[in-house]
Formats: sequence, structure tokens, C-alpha cells
Amino acid sequence: MSVLVTGASGLVGSHVVEALVARGDAVRALVRPASRAAVLRLGADAVVGDVTDPAAWRAAARGVRAIVHAAAIVQRRASWEQYVAVNVEATRLAVAAARAERARLVHISSVAVYAGSAAYPATPERRDEDFPFQPIAAPDFYARSKRMAEDVVRDAATERDLDVTAVRPTVIYGERDRLFTPRVIGAVRLPLVPQIGPGTNRLSCVYAGNVAAAAVAVLDAPLQGFHAYNVTSDGPPALSQREFFAAFAAALGRRYRTIPIPRAFVGHAIGLFTVRRLARAAVSFVSGENPYIDDRIRAELGWRPPTPAPEAIGRTVAWFVENEKPGR
Repeated sequence: MSVLVTGASGLVGSHVVEALVARGDAVRALVRPASRAAVLRLGADAVVGDVTDPAAWRAAARGVRAIVHAAAIVQRRASWEQYVAVNVEATRLAVAAARAERARLVHISSVAVYAGSAAYPATPERRDEDFPFQPIAAPDFYARSKRMAEDVVRDAATERDLDVTAVRPTVIYGERDRLFTPRVIGAVRLPLVPQIGPGTNRLSCVYAGNVAAAAVAVLDAPLQGFHAYNVTSDGPPALSQREFFAAFAAALGRRYRTIPIPRAFVGHAIGLFTVRRLARAAVSFVSGENPYIDDRIRAELGWRPPTPAPEAIGRTVAWFVENEKPGR
């Protein structure tokens, strides 16, 4: 199969490229000039251009049978207009390209579409794909723009000439992660690792390789119209907050010792994991339970996360140790 991948040098996109190349698919990537060498190393052909440029889309998508659209602004300091341009309008261009080529479209979305980026409850819940969308706070540019992008692909599929699937992961970690993983590694390198609450909650995160495997499963399925699937768990065992950070420490060869953080000081400690403006969402994530279930993709497509959490963490840490800058 010939597949176009956007965001191919990023976290999810790079793992999608690796998975497709490994099974012998012809992979093309729409990339900025600075990312060309990276996607070539992954085994994809590179078409240089920007996802906000219609001409670049036409050149990159010519002749492909499927498109995996993973490009997005996630937590970068950007204006609302920039979020809309990259996360929404570029998705509109992905729809146009898929329609022109009669290609299947897989849109990498997010569970943030349900209730924003700070929606991790303290007590267990089970939120499936039928969970009703909740209001999203105005400053949450990421969640708002990802919900708008899903509206674009859902509306496009109603015209019955396009098959679109939205894959909705939780917080993603793995090789080439520039956001969450470096902060986890930085935290577990401290003499005492901050622990919020008892540490028994199951973190709402998933390995990028398992998300990529879900995207490939979608490509292979005879789906018609619009579908959405949560992808929110690694291969077993499921890890608690404490176990997750302890696994990172073990992979780094460090002793894992924690220090409980009172709620009054959580805002300061959470700066280890994210920028200050996202502190509320980060507190909710680190201290909350993962409410999102992925039973539907398991039942309908037979998907199972191929990489267990401990192995995923080991791979992730090994990549960062090998690739981080000297002196870090």
C-alpha cells in the first residue's frame, strides 16, 4: 500500500512510518526542510512542504491509497490563529487530498476532544467513544482545535465519498517525544521524585508505538464512513503512577525514591512535567485515573497493543540516553 504520513518526524508520525516501512509499504512523508533527513532515515520518501500549503498536499498525496494525518501543534507556544491553521485548516486540506485521490484517511486526534486537556477524574470512570463532548475552556487551544478538526473529518465523511477514522490517544510517550518523556526522565533523575497523592492511580498515557499499531489496524480494516476509536492503553501490565515512574528510574539505572507533595505545593512541583501555563491540566493528569477505555477498537478491529508498558519504557529510555545532548 502507498501511504502518505504527515508529522512524520514527530512522535506518532515517526512510529507510523516505522511500522509501515517494516511491513513493506511504500511510505511518503510531507515534511518541512529541516525534517527531511530524519524521515529519510526512517525509510520514507520525503516531499518537502508545509501542511498548510494546498500545493504541497497535492504533490505529496499524488497516487497514494491512504493518508495518516498526524501533524499538529500540541503544546507549543502559539497563537489561536496558528493552532487553527495547523490543527484545523491543515486537516481540511488532508480531507481534500484524500477525496481527490480516493484515499482512506486516518486522522490522529486526541481524547482531549471529549472534555479538554484537564479532564482526568480522581475516581475511576469508563469513557468510551459515546461519551458526550463536554465544554472546553477557552484557553485550551489544543483541545478546542482538535475537536474542530474532528468536526471537519466527521462532516466530510457524511458525504459518503470518503472513509475517515479518528484515532484518539491519551498522553503519548516514546522515542522522539519532545514534550512529556523528557520531563519524566528529568523528574526521575532527581534525588527524590515528587509523588502526587498515593501514587496508585493509573496514568492516562500510551506508548507511541501502540498508537501507530492502531493506525495500521485502521488502515487494514474495511471501514466505511466515519469511525472513532480510543487508543488509551499499553500492553499489560497496566502501571500506576508510582510504577510508571519507577520503571523509568529502573531503565535509567537509578534508585527510585519519592517525596509526597501536599496539594498546596503541587503547582510548583508540576513544573517538572510541563510549562507553567498548563499546570492545571498536568495536575489533573498526574493525579487522576485514566477514564478512557479502548474496548471498541479491540472488539471491532481485533487490535491489541503489541508493546507491554515495561518494554515500551525501556525502549523509550534507551533512545533518549543514546540521543540526548552530552552533559545532560
